[in-house]
Amino acid sequence: MRIVSVLAVGGLALGAAACGEAPEENNAGGDAADKYSACMVTDVGGIDDKSFNTSAWAGLEAAKAANSNIDIKYVASKAEAEYEPNLRGFVNQDCDFILAVGGLMGDATSKIAKANPDQQFGIVDAKLPESNVFPMQFDTAQAAFQAGYLAAGMTKTGKVGTYGGMKIPPVTIFMDGFADGVAHYNKVKGTNVQLLGWDKATQNGSFTNDFVKQDEGKKVSDALVAQGADIVMPVAGAAGLGTTAAAQASNGKFSVIWVDVDGCESTQNCSVLLTTVVKNIKDAVKDAVLRAANGEKLAHDPGYLGTLANNGVSLAPYHEFDSKVPAELKAEVEKLKTDIAAGTITVTSAAQPK
Repeated sequence: MRIVSVLAVGGLALGAAACGEAPEENNAGGDAADKYSACMVTDVGGIDDKSFNTSAWAGLEAAKAANSNIDIKYVASKAEAEYEPNLRGFVNQDCDFILAVGGLMGDATSKIAKANPDQQFGIVDAKLPESNVFPMQFDTAQAAFQAGYLAAGMTKTGKVGTYGGMKIPPVTIFMDGFADGVAHYNKVKGTNVQLLGWDKATQNGSFTNDFVKQDEGKKVSDALVAQGADIVMPVAGAAGLGTTAAAQASNGKFSVIWVDVDGCESTQNCSVLLTTVVKNIKDAVKDAVLRAANGEKLAHDPGYLGTLANNGVSLAPYHEFDSKVPAELKAEVEKLKTDIAAGTITVTSAAQPK
């Protein structure tokens, strides 16, 4: 779910980004001179990653729908080298609110924000030192704990798996929560469901080192399935679509838990999705933009932290698996939400937002 470097980038693409030209087709219209402009720079996965970039753009669209005086546009980064020129381009265009999507954009955003202290920025999945950057972070370990418990309760092989796009905190936080959910199920039920692909204690596991290439996602999940996993949770953005497609072609050999945005609403593979660990980026972005457009100064501290208690993270409906999940297991998973929100069960991860 974060993003990967593209090693070779055409000079023309970088040149255009450096000029700060907003792609015409991405401008949502309106007389920009009269409007509050909210401008988004995507991470490398692009606007249609079915994951966190898609969610962030949906937040801008929702803000515009709620306030017609808001004008929105985005520019897609094709490589990490484009983060900085893309952000600078929107500063030069006098955007009122500039949103950076993804923790990998932290350094570039920090640099541009420091150079433009009067400019309002926002960033998803990071908290930077600059007070003019509004942080939107999510304790996804909480909802992933529910997903791990669910997976342990649903596996037929006694093995479940997970893998990430890159070993960075916004990814490993999902994997930590998932691991703890499986462990909690084993403790409560006296079972020994095995987790493949991630060792929370050593913080080592399986990664694609890519958030885009679906063949890399398929390759990693194929290895987990070959070892016996019949439920896999990819935390790898669009690369995870290689896993959902493989699951659909497997004739029920394994199913998938998606992340970020409800996979039954964003992918074509709902029939193999047990559930989704949802990171509610859309509402966080919508709220921040609406507040800023109304003249509110967004507080850098504490910023926004999505939890189970405030619906910033959640477990999506079971959709086509609804009749397959036993009522007792459903009730236990729901009870976990109540217990975690109340603090009765504490979910920890080295990657949790500070």
